[in-house]
Amino acid sequence: MENRKSKNVWLWVLAVVLTLTIVIYQRATGPTYPAEGEVQLGQEEIDYKLLRSHNTGTDAPIEVEVEDESVTGKVTYKRYKSYDDWTTVNMERADGKLTAKLPHQPPAGKIEYNVSLQKDGQEISLTEEPVVIRFKGVVPAPVLVPHIFFMFISILFGMRAGLEAIFKGNDGRFFVGVTLITLIIGGLILGPIVQKFAFGAYWAGWPFGHDLTDNKTVFTFIFWLIAWFVLRKNPANRAWPIIATVMMLAVYIIPHSVMGSEIDHTKTPVEQTSAE
Repeated sequence: MENRKSKNVWLWVLAVVLTLTIVIYQRATGPTYPAEGEVQLGQEEIDYKLLRSHNTGTDAPIEVEVEDESVTGKVTYKRYKSYDDWTTVNMERADGKLTAKLPHQPPAGKIEYNVSLQKDGQEISLTEEPVVIRFKGVVPAPVLVPHIFFMFISILFGMRAGLEAIFKGNDGRFFVGVTLITLIIGGLILGPIVQKFAFGAYWAGWPFGHDLTDNKTVFTFIFWLIAWFVLRKNPANRAWPIIATVMMLAVYIIPHSVMGSEIDHTKTPVEQTSAE
């Protein structure tokens, strides 16, 4: 009895570690994570952190901390996936930072931009490729918080279900059931509502679009639904909980919001954008 209790504790610890690893990986590889790094300009090393996500309705602030007042900067940008001309604006200095603003876009609108710094005739670009920032609508906390909570719980119990099967436990059906229920609430009910607030559409996955986040949710749901039906008939089955867990891991290896909602401006008239 004591061994069983100890085993259960360690399986939960392992499930939590796996879940946190997935969440951290998704956060670090997703499009909301800033593009960051450092460059050398003269004798100074300059760290930067450039926005890749911003709420619509306000211009996006681009800031680089540079104490050396002889350093100047400029931002060159245009709407992503457009035939627009590139627009260049000089950065202003305030409180030890060089700052500029990118014009706000509608939900799912994107801008690609490049930041360069100059000193004594030397000019460097902070990034090799333009940074892409996506604008999104504000998602109310009463919708966003439960969505995140239920998705977190679905991953946690999904990992626990797989471990239960691998280590030949007897509670697999319970863990699979909780995984399925929380995935339905967090992914299939609250997920589309979050998508609607953020990008103006309840569903952008197949067959209406190619949003991988929506498609990943359905893909994962299908495997857990099969696992649940299999365990209803045969509670001792271990193959399907393991398969569903592996599929969930494989899905979450794909960075969050890859091929997410975006406006294709090549299908709209050319527009010269400028910050207000």
